[in-house]
Amino acid sequence: MPDDNYQLFCKRIHQLIGLDLALYKDKQMKRRIGTYMTRLGVSNYLELANLLSKDEEALNSFKEFLTINVSEFFRNPEQFEILKTKIMPEIIRPNSRFRVWSAGCSDGCEPYTLVIILEELGIKNYEILATDFDVGILARAKTGAYKIDSLRNVSPILLNKYFLKGEGDIYQFNPKLAMQVKFLHHDLLSGKYEKNLDLILCRNVVIYFTEEAKNQVFMKMSQALRQDGVLFVGGTESILAPKKFGFQTIYPFFYKKVSNLEATML
Repeated sequence: MPDDNYQLFCKRIHQLIGLDLALYKDKQMKRRIGTYMTRLGVSNYLELANLLSKDEEALNSFKEFLTINVSEFFRNPEQFEILKTKIMPEIIRPNSRFRVWSAGCSDGCEPYTLVIILEELGIKNYEILATDFDVGILARAKTGAYKIDSLRNVSPILLNKYFLKGEGDIYQFNPKLAMQVKFLHHDLLSGKYEKNLDLILCRNVVIYFTEEAKNQVFMKMSQALRQDGVLFVGGTESILAPKKFGFQTIYPFFYKKVSNLEATML
């Protein structure tokens, strides 16, 4: 696909949906957009921009295409086992509400997985914030309905305990427990961040961000965590210099927020 007018295209998209493509890696983003253009039979960026500005359905389809919504319950089970057995017992404080943020929550598999883990640990005083840029995928997450393919890492015991069997291969997450999750629209690059969080999950979300944008996100997440809070990232998103964000690596893909003094000693 031709590169002509790509920067102008980025500005148009920013105006249309508020997504700043300039903060994403050009090569990967151009490849994805090129695939979409080929699908539509569009030959250049300006033609695509004009189409999207006139067709709301096409714009929504494009936005969903850009936000990669690949998700399943207990994705990378071994990492969630570490979270359940090693991380949470260390950071859950008696008589304090446990506050978690699932950033880039996609269709809700991740925050509902957190509900299962916390319930299995016997933790009742908790709140889970789940955010995503894609409004459409958030609406799907709120339904709590999943095909069996998304549940392949859920044991039969947990499946029977936390899901209701629907029609065909559809399972419904326990509606009462689903109310523990608050779903909100949020842009990691421009939105405001919560404060005093105990745990943040940001997994397979920033892989297309530029290094500058990644650094911005990790710094804001460090500031959003309480002292000794933990950031859990995806398998392709290891933080190479965690101490510059005030983090200490405690397990692969898990980073604890430490004091400024501790960070300088790492």
